[in-house]
Amino acid sequence: MAKKKARPFLSDKTMIEPEHKNISISRQCELLGFSRASYYYKPRESKLEDDNKFKRLIFEEYIKHPFYGYRKITKALKKQEFDINRKRVYRLMREMGIQAIYPKPNLSKPCSEHKKYPYLLRGLKIKSSNHVWATDITYIKLLGGFVYLAAIIDIYSRKVLSWKISNTLDTEFCIEILENAIEKYGKPEIFNSDQGTQFTSKDFTDKLKENKIKISMDGKGRAKDNIFIERLWRSLKYEDIYIRGYATVNECIEGVNKYFKFYNSERFHQSLKYATPDEIYFGYAEYEFKKAS
Repeated sequence: MAKKKARPFLSDKTMIEPEHKNISISRQCELLGFSRASYYYKPRESKLEDDNKFKRLIFEEYIKHPFYGYRKITKALKKQEFDINRKRVYRLMREMGIQAIYPKPNLSKPCSEHKKYPYLLRGLKIKSSNHVWATDITYIKLLGGFVYLAAIIDIYSRKVLSWKISNTLDTEFCIEILENAIEKYGKPEIFNSDQGTQFTSKDFTDKLKENKIKISMDGKGRAKDNIFIERLWRSLKYEDIYIRGYATVNECIEGVNKYFKFYNSERFHQSLKYATPDEIYFGYAEYEFKKAS
């Protein structure tokens, strides 16, 4: 039985002389024992290398336009003449744990058993630091998941007094930032929050009552009642979170800590006549606060 001729290695292609005057490329391939198609074949990048290249391109586009979903990112890459389809972009974005920025989920779910308090800020002229504090919770998307961020600000100065990141949406970390703020800065006359279960819980409201702090809560469906801290979230996300694209909880904590230090002591605020929150809070600069809505 005749032995089957061994197939030559791909490197045998170097033995072919395309410019040979007497022997065609087809005949040379036949003599070497492999097809002409093998000669013309150009090995493409491995699938993993190809995916990694596109992941870098997708992430670069995502950092520039965090509001783009997989369809728009596909359009952007095709406009740059990259050969990629929507299904692949969708798969790679899922593997990377990123998606278009969309309105936050409802973190302010009320509990019917908890007592609700009236909104005390309507028409109120806030005259000084520690007159009114406000709190809220937002979420931060990481490459591998998400975390919750709670913070307390002084409304007059916009200073961030206390904050904490948690991977659970419970009352404990809200109480912790309240205790921390009181320990560092004293206590406010009024404390405003939304009607979320964390802030209407007995444990949280009892802590305010113990310190003889008046409790104010946003009206249902009135997002503007807590507009000052909503502006803080917007600044944090567009000036830091969306740009940095934190991958881990520790990276996020370190980054948010740096941003809030910058926000309090260096960032100029147009609404504060270009002073910083620290300058207003500690009385180094003055401005007239407009009445709350």
